[in-house]
Parts: sequence; structure tokens; C-alpha cells
Amino acid sequence: MAVIIADSCIGCESCIPSCPFDALGINGEGKLVASKEKCTECGKCVSVCPVSSLSISGGKKKANDILKNEIKESSKASKSEKPTGDVWVFAEQLEGKLASVTLELIGAARKLALKLEVKVCTVLLGDKVESIIYELFLHGVDTVYVIDDEVFHFYRTETYNRAFRYLISKYKPEILLMGATTTGRDLAGAVATAMKTGLTADCTQLDIDLEKRILLASRPAFGGNIMATIVCEKHRPQMATVRPRVMPMPEPEVNKKGVIIRENFKIEEKSLRTWVLEIIKEQLENAKLQDAKIIVCGGRGVQNQEGFKLLCELAKVIGGVVAGSRGAVEKGLVDHKRQVGQTGQTVSPKLYFAVGISGAIQHTVGIQGAETIVCINTDSECEMMKLATYGIHGDVFEVLPKLIDSFKEVLEDISQTKNKNLCAVAKEG
Repeated sequence: MAVIIADSCIGCESCIPSCPFDALGINGEGKLVASKEKCTECGKCVSVCPVSSLSISGGKKKANDILKNEIKESSKASKSEKPTGDVWVFAEQLEGKLASVTLELIGAARKLALKLEVKVCTVLLGDKVESIIYELFLHGVDTVYVIDDEVFHFYRTETYNRAFRYLISKYKPEILLMGATTTGRDLAGAVATAMKTGLTADCTQLDIDLEKRILLASRPAFGGNIMATIVCEKHRPQMATVRPRVMPMPEPEVNKKGVIIRENFKIEEKSLRTWVLEIIKEQLENAKLQDAKIIVCGGRGVQNQEGFKLLCELAKVIGGVVAGSRGAVEKGLVDHKRQVGQTGQTVSPKLYFAVGISGAIQHTVGIQGAETIVCINTDSECEMMKLATYGIHGDVFEVLPKLIDSFKEVLEDISQTKNKNLCAVAKEG
């Protein structure tokens, strides 16, 4: 079967780009035709026809009606379901590996759920992701909603969005949290739009107004000069994306168990607009940056590429990763993928060198999780000096070479001592 083309068709061709299967075209007579072999009667072309000349078997059923049916069916099912009012977390995973931000969000969700006296739930979408369920329970989840199907093997906005719309319509959560990752940001916007609810992006703090029982989602605003707390009073679920590394990860609970709800939600691959043809893996610097234990970060005060060569040498000696502030990125001294701060990466290393960085709020919001901060700056009164654990007042080009030499000597001494101890143990053996 193929889409039905009425005589009223004017041949405007506006429907051709909308077909995901390349089934529409213009013949030699200048008329629109549909390939019986390619057309799946998905109905996507029907909704864009300006003169309503297209229809599918059974009448002029528009493409939007097809998508809406999923929500209608779930709404019928949800009439018998009591709204949960729970706090949900999107369990983001890639090829069976759970994103660390998911566990951080579970810890934050637990605090919110305790105040509301509800459950913490996660939504897990993927292909053969059974092993992840028990990791979620281990970190404090009460209920896991699972849709396990090969159509969810790779993340696609279309498939994940439709699955979330179905689950939200059926179970009606109070709050939905997602990580402010590439995937989370993309999905959260699509879901919030589809469900006609509010979304607070890139949050750094979450709390509950107990009197009104609403989510208080806070994030830096006006260039990081103030913290804005945003609420969504009238629409549900209340949604927020949270930056990685700003929430503490909860400690695992041994023998923690929960409820698994497996949903049989089917999406036909041929009905989708996008296909994943190939995945090309690339080692990104920002991925290293988020997991780094030692970071050497330079700002405008580093001045030039010669200064950043010194940063790279220091990082190499102590086993760290080089990063930059927004000022350094704007000067072209470092790639934006290595940027730390409000418009860059949020990090939580054990040791953080802030070299030539004044300490503007836009930068410091990205390093709140750092355990030890060493500031090197010519301005002894700058904000970063006040925030730092240790401060070194001096010029970058004078201080860094001395630090590099000192670290080399100390590390060499440690290495020699270890070798001597190993030799002594070997001789005794």
C-alpha cells in the first residue's frame, strides 16, 4: 500500500522532504507519485500538505494522530493507575555503562523524596540493560521502570522522547531529573515540550518548598552574578537538568532491593525518521577533564602559548590534565572542550591549580567540588586567592618553572626510595 494522492494535488513538493523513507517524488508529467515499495503509510506527509490532498488507507488520518495514539492509549491505561507523585531520575547509559551523573542525581532525588515522603524511581531505556538495574538499587532507588528493546540500543531523541511520554502519562511522576549532559539536555527539552511543562536547566542546587510541595531548582543567572531559584507551580512533572559533579554521589547500600516494572512499549524501526548507521568513538578532552584527579587550569594571566606550554609541562610531571578558564578560551589559548566554569565543564578534582585566574563567579561555580585549590596570581587580593587552600603570589613565568623543578626532584626522590625498598625486600627474600 502507499499514501493516497488526490487529484487536488498541486505538485508543490512541500511533502517530499517530510517523507523519512524517500517514497515521494515527481514523475515525468509533473505529478506527485508514491512508491508502493518504499511507503509505509506512516502519515508524516499528510500533516504537511497545504491543500489536504494526501491521505492513508482508512481516511485522511494525519501523522500527528498516529503519534498522539500512543499518548491516548497510555492515558486510557493510566485512568486506573493512581498517580505516584514520585521523584524520577533518567538512568542515562551508553552501551550498558551507567553515566556517573545518574548516581549523583539518585542521591539528590533521595533527599527530595524524603521531604515529600515519596519514592525514588529511575527510568532505564536501552537494549540488554538488565545488569544496570541492580546497580541502581544499590545506590538507593526504590523502583526502576524498564523498557528493554533493541530500538533503544542507541540514544535517539525520537525513541526516548516517545517512551518518556508514555511512561509519564501512565505513572504521573511529580519530579523528573536528568543530567545536564549532551544526551540529558537534548532529551529534557524534548520531553518538557511534549508534556507542556517547565524545565530548569543546568541546576546546581535542588530543594523542596514543603508548604507548597514544589521543587526549588536553583542555578546561576545573569552571568553567574546571582543564584536564581525557579519553580514550576502549575504543570507536572517538574523538570530539571543538573550539572555533573555538583551533587555528592551516594554511598552504596548493601543488599538494597527494589521493585522492577517492565513496560512492553514497542516502536517500529521503519516508522522512525532517523537511523544510526555507524558510531565513531572519539576520545574527548572534556571526558578526561570531568574524571581527572589533578587539573592545571590557566586563565588570562597565563598570557600566551608559552605560558600554556609551562602548564602542560607541569601537568605532565604531576600526572594532571590541562584546562582553561573562559578568558583563556576567548584568547585562543585553549580549546573550548577544556573550559572549566559556568559555560564549560564542572569538575571535582582532588588537586586544582588555578594559574592566572582571578576567581570570577562564572569560573568558581565549576570548581566547587575541588578538594584542594592552589592559586598562582600576581594579585594577592583576587577572589581566587581568598577561595584557595594555598596561594602563591608571583608571576606565572617565574613560579611555574620553579614548581616544575621542585616536583621533578621530589618525585624522583620518591621513585628512588621505592626502588631501594624493593631491592631491599628482594635481597631479604
